[in-house]
Amino acid sequence: MKLKLVAAISALAIPALAHAQQGPQPNVPKPTKADAQNVVQVVTSDKVKTQAYCDLAKLFDQIQVAREKNDSNTVQALDKQLLPLVDKLGPEYAKVIEGMDQVDLTSNEGVELLSILSELDKSCTK
Repeated sequence: MKLKLVAAISALAIPALAHAQQGPQPNVPKPTKADAQNVVQVVTSDKVKTQAYCDLAKLFDQIQVAREKNDSNTVQALDKQLLPLVDKLGPEYAKVIEGMDQVDLTSNEGVELLSILSELDKSCTK
């Protein structure tokens, strides 16, 4: 899996999360290193959450393939599977992913956060 996976999942999950929430939501703060480290700890210490993250990564790959084929029906069907997986990952994950929208992923801060979150990918190769 790639370091860009977290960024891509953010791009896909943020609209799904925003759509699922009712009413105007306050701005979610940018995640800190501690927030990202906490998410990695929470997800990797729980087999159900780890599996949900790995399933999310596989789903992202399927969405990418469908987009490359311009198969909008498949993309829509797969998009509907995003939110339940994000929900399984817990509020910590959702908060960090929503906050990543405020981070320049090419900045030192963004690269560092992505690097921390990429530790999640290692749990999927086991």
